[in-house]
Amino acid sequence: MSDRNAALDRARTFITLLVLANHAVVAYTAFGRFYPNHYLWSSAPVVDSQRWIGFNILTLFNDAFFMCLMFLLSGLFVAGSLQRKGVGHFLRDRALRLGVPFLALILVLMPIAYYASYKLSSGKLGFVDFWIGNFKQGIWFDGPGWFIWFLLFLDLLAIPVYFFAPKLIEAINRLSLQSYERPARFAAALTVVSILAYVPLLFQVGAVRWFNWGPLQVQLSRTLLYGVFFFAGMGIGAANIDRGLLAGTGALARRWFVWVIAAALSFGALTFLVNFRRMKLANLTGAPPFWWQSSYGVAYAVACVMICLAVLALFLRFGQRDNSIFDPVRDDAYGIYVVHYIAVLWLQYALLDATALGAIAKALIVFAGTLASSWGVTILLRKIPGAKRVL
Repeated sequence: MSDRNAALDRARTFITLLVLANHAVVAYTAFGRFYPNHYLWSSAPVVDSQRWIGFNILTLFNDAFFMCLMFLLSGLFVAGSLQRKGVGHFLRDRALRLGVPFLALILVLMPIAYYASYKLSSGKLGFVDFWIGNFKQGIWFDGPGWFIWFLLFLDLLAIPVYFFAPKLIEAINRLSLQSYERPARFAAALTVVSILAYVPLLFQVGAVRWFNWGPLQVQLSRTLLYGVFFFAGMGIGAANIDRGLLAGTGALARRWFVWVIAAALSFGALTFLVNFRRMKLANLTGAPPFWWQSSYGVAYAVACVMICLAVLALFLRFGQRDNSIFDPVRDDAYGIYVVHYIAVLWLQYALLDATALGAIAKALIVFAGTLASSWGVTILLRKIPGAKRVL
């Protein structure tokens, strides 16, 4: 791994694979709904008639933490990159690494992917007419590209923070260093800030509403929460990452089982609240009761922090070995993330009539087929001269 942090590299690769798994199974959840006359309102772009309730738990678990952890990991090396490269080089790097893939996604890749969903709707347009018509109507498909543009936004925001509010980054870094032996300090601070960032927005806009401005889309209630995790990562990685919270010899890694238990308990509380609403409050009109919404907001923020720290603790404790099953995918993980959604949706579409397989078998086929095809495409793309600077 040379000068790279093996544990954090492997954690990043694991989360990428978890994204693929989440997209592979969401067509087979028990709560799936598809609306042919308004296909974009569906619970997923492709929804199969065969379901398995176990996928409800998996998608809820993933939704509770994995994008926040992606933002934290993405923020770890921002401060060092700005220090080494300067603003100009940093901006060029971000434009290539994030801007170019996002443009490819919204202009080419996502229209191809979402055409599988459109074919299940009441519309009958060919692909070219579908593609042109969407642009004329101002319909944009971000898919997983929302993470890329929002990460670019946070990277741009990091520049004035780094130069004009350095004490904020230094304070986070000091807290990380103090948490080498007492990670509960960092966990407590991150939990409090996460609650403050999430709960008020949850009451204001609800849990599922998305911000939409042209091709820029993001789940509105979580915008500040994602920023909290990104800047937490930026502060942790600003200096002495090997002597702070994420040190391989620190208490977070040594007492990984404590954080796994905390994650399990907090996720159990979140699961209870979600199921309580579905079973007991489903017939209520309007917003959920204050007690439920406030409890859910706090439980979500707590679970998010605890699961993120548990995953990091596991990789810090067990992910420092010379070899790992995640290593072959490491260099191609970002490219896989960028291109995978086409394979996911079209494989789900192709398997709709394969009723003999069952939901679990279909999900496994979609995941394996998506990983194999998107990995192969990424390898080919990265052979193009200069492509490694983008993917």
